[in-house]
Amino acid sequence: MSDGQRLRVLVVDDEPLGRQRVEDLLRHEPDIDIVGTAGNGADAVRAIRELRPDLVFLDVQMPGKTGLDVVAEIGADAMPATVFVTAYDTFAIQAFDLAAVDYLVKPFDDERFEQALARARRTVELNEIDVTREHLVAMLARGREVAPRPAIKYLERIPVDSRGKTRIVPVSEIDYIAASGPYVELHVRDRAYLIRESMNTLEERLDPKRFMRVHRSIIVRLDLVETLLHGAGGDYEVVLKTGAKLRVSRSRREDLERRLGIAPMERRQPEQ
Repeated sequence: MSDGQRLRVLVVDDEPLGRQRVEDLLRHEPDIDIVGTAGNGADAVRAIRELRPDLVFLDVQMPGKTGLDVVAEIGADAMPATVFVTAYDTFAIQAFDLAAVDYLVKPFDDERFEQALARARRTVELNEIDVTREHLVAMLARGREVAPRPAIKYLERIPVDSRGKTRIVPVSEIDYIAASGPYVELHVRDRAYLIRESMNTLEERLDPKRFMRVHRSIIVRLDLVETLLHGAGGDYEVVLKTGAKLRVSRSRREDLERRLGIAPMERRQPEQ
């Protein structure tokens, strides 16, 4: 990349929120073009071959084809500069450090991202990509033992964009989540944050020990449930400790009762 040339970047992550996080940070950089994104390994392989980016932010843990599978299919000697994005702690950091321009451990902060991006810029500008390619070849030759498929890592933070700012909402502070057209609302105390995400995706990424989808349009934090109401017409509701009253689907009511550790309503004796 010569002086004045823009850096072409591809972002690969199977989590929409993960892709959004990297894209938002890159958009603040005046000399970067985001040439594409990919949500799985197969799409990543096609994008790398067709778009020929200078730099790839590559998620390691993806269902089906992992990030290292992508490297193997492309061929380490043909890979662009690569920053691995991983949920590992220190388990494989040394291997990633040798095999990539840099690595990011989720969740990463803005400063750590800037460090990785600066290192990637230098690698591309100084044409040192051949050095990291050699390390990639060596790592793949070892059978990619540094990256066994990990257990599911649930969301701990959710980025919310509003008026040119990105607020990080800790999942532990969310009272409930409600669908709102193509968006969802994260309800935190007396505030609501709107994000463009599907209920299905959030349900999969939230720890089921802490959250439950009680209605097609509502996910609640279980430790906030104070009362379960059974209406005369067969309708059900929960009341949270915050006072919020939320609908419960008939099909989900028994599962909710089990999760709360109470006997199903129809089998309980009425109070005398």
